[in-house]
Amino acid sequence: MRLGWDEIARRAKAFSEEWDDAHYEKGETQSFYNDFFEVFGIKRRQVAVYEQRVKLIENKQGFIDLFWPRTLLIEQKSAGLRLDRAQGQALDYLNGVHPTEQPRWILTCDFQRWNLLDLESGKELRFRLADLHKHVTAFDFMLGRKVSFERQETVTIKAAELMGRIHDALEDNNYTGHDLERFLVRLLFCMFADDTGIFQPKDIFLQLIENDTLPDGSNVGRVINELFEVLDTPEDQRQANLSGELSAFPYVNGRLFRENLRTPIFDAKMREDLLDACRHDWSAVSPAIFGSLFQSVMDAKERRAKGAHYTSEENILKVIGPLFLDDLREELEALKARKTAKEKLLLEFQARLSRMRFLDPACGCGNFLVIAYREVRRLELECLQELYGNQRIDAELMTRVTVDQFFGIEYEEFPAMIAEVAMWMADHIANNEINEAFRLNYARIPLSGGATICHGDALELDWNDVLPAEKCSFVMGNPPFVGQSYQSKAQRAQMARIIDAPNGRAGSLDYVAAWFLKAGAYLQENNRIRISFVSTNSITQGEQVAQLWPVLFDRYGLEIAFAHRTFNWFSEARGKAHVHVVIVGLTHRNFEPKEKRLFSYPDIKADPVESRHSALTTYLFDAKGASDRHLVVKDTRKPLSAPKAMRMGSKIVDGGHLIFNNNEKADFLANEPAAATYLVPLVGSREYIHNSNRWILSLSSASPAEIRRMSSVVERLRRVSEFRATSKKAATKKLAKFPTEFEVSTIPKDKFLVFPEVSSERRDYVPIGWLDAPTLPSNLVQTFEDATLYDFAILTSRTNMAWLSHVGGRLESRYRYSIGLVYNTFPWPEASPAQRERIEELAQAVLDAREEHPTSSLADLYDPDTMPANLRKAHAALDTAVDRLYRRAPFESDRDRVEHLFGLYEKLVNPLSDAPKQNKRTARKRASRKG
Repeated sequence: MRLGWDEIARRAKAFSEEWDDAHYEKGETQSFYNDFFEVFGIKRRQVAVYEQRVKLIENKQGFIDLFWPRTLLIEQKSAGLRLDRAQGQALDYLNGVHPTEQPRWILTCDFQRWNLLDLESGKELRFRLADLHKHVTAFDFMLGRKVSFERQETVTIKAAELMGRIHDALEDNNYTGHDLERFLVRLLFCMFADDTGIFQPKDIFLQLIENDTLPDGSNVGRVINELFEVLDTPEDQRQANLSGELSAFPYVNGRLFRENLRTPIFDAKMREDLLDACRHDWSAVSPAIFGSLFQSVMDAKERRAKGAHYTSEENILKVIGPLFLDDLREELEALKARKTAKEKLLLEFQARLSRMRFLDPACGCGNFLVIAYREVRRLELECLQELYGNQRIDAELMTRVTVDQFFGIEYEEFPAMIAEVAMWMADHIANNEINEAFRLNYARIPLSGGATICHGDALELDWNDVLPAEKCSFVMGNPPFVGQSYQSKAQRAQMARIIDAPNGRAGSLDYVAAWFLKAGAYLQENNRIRISFVSTNSITQGEQVAQLWPVLFDRYGLEIAFAHRTFNWFSEARGKAHVHVVIVGLTHRNFEPKEKRLFSYPDIKADPVESRHSALTTYLFDAKGASDRHLVVKDTRKPLSAPKAMRMGSKIVDGGHLIFNNNEKADFLANEPAAATYLVPLVGSREYIHNSNRWILSLSSASPAEIRRMSSVVERLRRVSEFRATSKKAATKKLAKFPTEFEVSTIPKDKFLVFPEVSSERRDYVPIGWLDAPTLPSNLVQTFEDATLYDFAILTSRTNMAWLSHVGGRLESRYRYSIGLVYNTFPWPEASPAQRERIEELAQAVLDAREEHPTSSLADLYDPDTMPANLRKAHAALDTAVDRLYRRAPFESDRDRVEHLFGLYEKLVNPLSDAPKQNKRTARKRASRKG
């Protein structure tokens, strides 16, 4: 398993302390660097050698202190010697290194002083040995985690922008639809081929555009279309008098260039845009270009309607790593370490790689397929290197993994085209890696076979028609999210049909849930298939849990094998998509792993922390707190253990005609002063938390005569009636006849506790507290009349906050406090009179701490960056006391709290769930008495 950065930093610190007196180059270098490589969990002898001989100018010889081909060159000096001279010496050594083994990084060091030079970017990092632990991520290339990321990201996004510019110009000139899309995909391939060795010599496509097209652009389209015909024609079938420029191009194949396209008309500006794109360095483009390209030619409205979010390579690896890649890497490392039957087992491993089949049923531009293919080919390459070392091999015979093993379904034609070409490009990149490893010049041209990318609706197609389930190994991807309120009627109908709900409705499920359900049905024909999808975090919290997971568990027999808890998902495209997601990996219960992997994000924008568990709940925490790991928290109308009912605030439904801000209130009262009696504060989540003001005409106590005397009020009531009458909702239409009434009327007569329905996820506590009548709560707060200090204490406790964050729904990423799902299901603790008294004293201390900051709003007080120390301490003391009501041992984390609460919830909804445990305890007691 790869080490996490925390562990690497810990090892680095220990390394620094152990070697803090090192100074002698000849006597200590090798031990020093053996230990340094161990910091990263790497056996130095597996990747690097000492004293590598190189030829220098004038037939002189030199010796590189440590050399890792294609990665790192180290020049070591004794303490106190000049590192600038050492770096010059290292740069001289590069002249004697074979081009295929040129390293990217040079490290010069005298044990205590370190200088790391990135030859590609020119950036240098200087630090002392004692600070190594602060800079370990600079060595992430040692773990295969740095692939020219900064340059690659910049190059990739620039490439997408250049292609987007060409697209827009052609589309503006009425060159649209299928022809435009196919033309762009072919251009994409040609520019990539020009920079990566598919076309030889390099840059012949660029030279064709520069030399054979006119400056005004008038013949660009004709020249390019003629090239497309050439690329579709085998060399021995081409016309004898074909121009030399065109005859130099290889035969690619007819699958990409077979179809004739309309000739696009270019002008001088469009020709320059094309030349800019051709001059771009396409060899450094990441496979994520295809998602970026697709985004760059779609507008924001289309992206939202289709739920199109695109993916960084880092996030794709979070899906495919625990799905299959980590296990395969671990297996390969074990095979490499074997002493017997090694060759046979490695060949069997390679053969198994070639038998695997991968399906992405929402493949978009093929990013998941591209990265998965790249990683499987790299495993195969490592296997071949272990088998054949530095021997020259016949790559065409020895490589067995091909793009034919990869399958996708995509709704839109254009990204489906891109996905197909992306896989060919990924194949060429993988072949180039074979070339570098074995010093070959192998290219799979003309293209043969290819990934199967089906253009169609994945929710309508039978996936067996694309890839029969019995041949499939893994299903993966990033399906469209599309929340309930954004789904079309057709999408809602699809959802209802796929979930096969008794009432014919799909509930509040996000569109992504349909892919989980389709995958579950697909897996029934082959229980060995493993599944991993990216999803909105909505399916693992809130009301969607009870709608989706019982179907996956009970109907399809699935279990959660691994998961990434909520983190920030981002793309590498123009107009980046930032959403909060989870990743869920599923297997059939007949083949579930003994250990379930869980990746948690203390910071949703940072790296995860991994833990292992025997079982995971649908809320993505350890299931040890409950006997039934499939248990889901269901919305309930009555509290299961709370002492009182919580009530939603008033739902006005007035079209804004009864509500005023401060200025509107002043203007209104200037014309209608008699209405002042009926204008009361209106408080929702925002008003309560931020101390802002709104007002509402509350006329429930006004007589008809009083209302008639206020003409401005009568006019506003008329508008309310008109607004309600136009509603599509029958209940609201009916309410049009009663404009002074609300759809839900909550009008407290006395002091009442308010709980904001929505609150920022950044806060450790949702700010709650009391308000006085005649303040009118809106439906954006929950209300609690006759609340005691003890009630306040339990509701503001860390334990209740943990329940909310894990079980409650979200509005975007903000917490949503639902009465039925959160409050009514929350297991309240039992407390003695003395405990209650102590809890109330601590609750009052929280309120007193707030009062010490009278000019600060609750938003100020509960912002984690500005929360006063006295308030934080008061909450901490209260949290500790409330925790002890649940158990004596302190909770280690919120997840620990929720696991405990989950067990209590199970007892509330299923009192018999504890019976087996009780029976076992009773039996043990009886046995001990007999003994």
